[in-house]
Amino acid sequence: MAPRRCPCGTGLTYAECCGRLHDGTAMAGTAEQLMRSRYSAFVVGDPAYLLATWHPSTRPGRLELDPDVRWTGLEVLGGTGGSLLATEGAVTFRAHWVAGGVRGTQEEDSRFVREGGRWVYLDGDARS
Repeated sequence: MAPRRCPCGTGLTYAECCGRLHDGTAMAGTAEQLMRSRYSAFVVGDPAYLLATWHPSTRPGRLELDPDVRWTGLEVLGGTGGSLLATEGAVTFRAHWVAGGVRGTQEEDSRFVREGGRWVYLDGDARS
């Protein structure tokens, strides 16, 4: 059986891509890589990773993922900053989901900052 492809859409296997970030053996090098890993955390049901990569000033006290939502695809629409040497960045994405037989999308302009040498999610604005 072939290794499972990463849900974030890079074409790599989950173990080569977001799995390394989720299990703590690697850290995101760019804002986009963190955004992709956070999307994958929704897909695989890892709220602990989502909380751990959320800026302390905006992080909720707890996070419960909706088991009825199945995330089905990610499109990265653009971004600014967020490179290996940057201290802040933004990524615009569209995530596709299915819940109760209904399909939908979530579009967001997400902001990221480097905190203690690692990328974290600061906040985001939903796009209409």
